Amino acid sequence: MAIDQEAIKEHIRGILVALGDDPDREGLRETPDRVARMYAEVFEGMNYTNDEIAQMYAKSFEVPEEGNNDMVVVKDIEVFSYCEHHMALMYDMKVTVAYIPNQRVIGLSKIARIADMVAKRLQLQERIGTDIADVISKATGSDDVAVYIEGNHSCMTARGIKKPSAKTVTTTFRGRFETDLTLQNKLLLMLK
Repeated sequence: MAIDQEAIKEHIRGILVALGDDPDREGLRETPDRVARMYAEVFEGMNYTNDEIAQMYAKSFEVPEEGNNDMVVVKDIEVFSYCEHHMALMYDMKVTVAYIPNQRVIGLSKIARIADMVAKRLQLQERIGTDIADVISKATGSDDVAVYIEGNHSCMTARGIKKPSAKTVTTTFRGRFETDLTLQNKLLLMLK
């Protein structure tokens, strides 16, 4: 489903009126259009299912037999998202993705692209990890996937409780990462 930019423009104009401002004044005249274009960009991931994202980034390469138990880790992938509860920005988010190849690997940039696309939805941080793990598993053919995310949430830092130093950490473990504590610890030690 495509993002309806015309509807966004109309609603943003209404929000400006509801806030008591004049959407026709010079500084706001083009704001509904700018916001609609921004939303189309920052919510691009809403146009795709996890299966479609996996298909987009599934080009893979064969791994030599002796490399099939090696862990692939891409850490500190910077993403941002918007929480579905307040539409508030989740920022300074760093994602680490790890997987154990199942005879095939995907390009490293594909891992970052998957994390970015999944984050470009109205989300929960917990679901970002689950969705990334799901897409990585489908794209690589590996059941052994881990996702570690650390981020700030403006619904915690800028409003409500207003705790600017509060960070949220989530982990998603699949396959051997879920059952092998040594493997989990090896990954978590890499993050320090």
